[in-house]
Amino acid sequence: MPKYDAIIIGGGHNGLVCAGYLAKAGKKVLVLERRYVLGGAAVSEEVYPGFTFSVASYVVSLFRPHIIRELELAKHGYEVIPMDCTFTPSLNGDRGLARWSDPALTRREVSVFSRKDAEVYPEFAKAMTTISKFTKQIIDHNAPDITSMKPKEIGNLLRLGGAVKDLGAEMMHLNTKLLTMSAVDFLDMWFESERMKAPMSVSGIIGTFQGVRSPGTAYVLLHHYMGELDGAFRSWGFSKGGTGGVSMACARAAESFGAEIRTEASVSQIKVKNGKAVGVVLENGDELDAKIIISNADPNRTLMGMVGEDQLPADYVTGLKRYKYRGSSGKVNLALDALPSFKCRPGEGPHLAGDITIAPSIDYLEKAYDDAKYGAFSKRPFIDMVIPSLTDPTLAPPGKHVMSCFVQYAPYHLKEGADKWPEHREAFGDAVIDTLAEYIPNLKDIILHRQVLSPWDIEQKIGLTEGNIFQGELSLEQLLFQRPVAGYADYTTPIKDLWLCGSGTHPGGGIIGSSGELSAKTILTRSAI
Repeated sequence: MPKYDAIIIGGGHNGLVCAGYLAKAGKKVLVLERRYVLGGAAVSEEVYPGFTFSVASYVVSLFRPHIIRELELAKHGYEVIPMDCTFTPSLNGDRGLARWSDPALTRREVSVFSRKDAEVYPEFAKAMTTISKFTKQIIDHNAPDITSMKPKEIGNLLRLGGAVKDLGAEMMHLNTKLLTMSAVDFLDMWFESERMKAPMSVSGIIGTFQGVRSPGTAYVLLHHYMGELDGAFRSWGFSKGGTGGVSMACARAAESFGAEIRTEASVSQIKVKNGKAVGVVLENGDELDAKIIISNADPNRTLMGMVGEDQLPADYVTGLKRYKYRGSSGKVNLALDALPSFKCRPGEGPHLAGDITIAPSIDYLEKAYDDAKYGAFSKRPFIDMVIPSLTDPTLAPPGKHVMSCFVQYAPYHLKEGADKWPEHREAFGDAVIDTLAEYIPNLKDIILHRQVLSPWDIEQKIGLTEGNIFQGELSLEQLLFQRPVAGYADYTTPIKDLWLCGSGTHPGGGIIGSSGELSAKTILTRSAI
């Protein structure tokens, strides 16, 4: 008999969540992580002495509260510090726009640009919160199988139908628009000022190779809007110790339930005998067997890489090849000698402690997308940055800071070829720094170190195909029962006893934990382990 009930490939947060649930149920579980550090894209690393970067994912909001409770993550170091502000700096001679958790402060800020928008904003927030609560019914349950007549699947559809009915006619219509409209067109229904619409619209393009005017991006906006911390919707925060703190809490919880975790254990092959997964082969040649194999790697790396196209049905291969990755973003992480000082709001202040967005106008964002459409990184990109060391001083030496910059667009497929990214990496970093320096006059003088990651680097370092941060775009045709392939949205694959648990499955990406949780709970009800 195999030593393990389950081997999980990949120590990202979903794999660790999956391990926690299986081990808690009494199963013998082994997690194999190819890198020296756990976390996948939700990882903290001391890239330069004294400076700890959230190398890839950099904020937390979508992580499901019930997972925190069920795996007792707080006991194992899970701690998220809420953000209070979203700040959009300006080059127009004004103070920029800050939106705060305090509605009265936000109202005053917004009214500088539009009294109408200041009045409408609370109503918009209320409507999005209502729809977000409905969306919980989707992300906290398995994707419905619309082709199945099994009683359980019919019950799942009836549950969703009841949730839709509870929305009421007005919210049902609004939800339909969210699924079909662009982020900009959707926001146009509410707001008049571009100073509001531009920074709000970028939530619709994160992790997608689309522009803010592309149809379907309104749903991605909702996906990011429905963040939840301690039951409070539209909440974002910093994980103590960087985003790797979330992964490490999941790892410690899994180990407390009896799971075994190995790092620097790269899997080269999934062993398949008679159409059934029976074990794995490590890069060093070691072979390990288990009753089932679960992969937290993306569908492409798992099925086309570790299994092989020749062992898969032709229609499934066709579906995998149609599944889009199209990485479109990069990261620039900075170690700073002092705090940045914005031209529009000089000096220190609470506006530095939250989310800071370079998105001055819709046209600016569309021009950034234009560069990417023709195979180049944006010369003046959309940038979303945070300075987590302001709220978590453990990340940098006294008086020093770390700044994390998420950047779009940086297409994986450069016109010269993806393998040419090493030749363009520093120029991409320079474009980011030059753009930021327009808003932050002292920036270039305070940079001690910088780490530049293109999507090619993210693929090489973290193992995400084409550097897509969500293990596949969150476009409408790749959601619910079609993620990653129609007929296999229940975490199964055509290989018996080979399961998926990464964000390439329903409900998708972000530091959310749901794919790992739902995969584990499905395995416990349907597998023989």
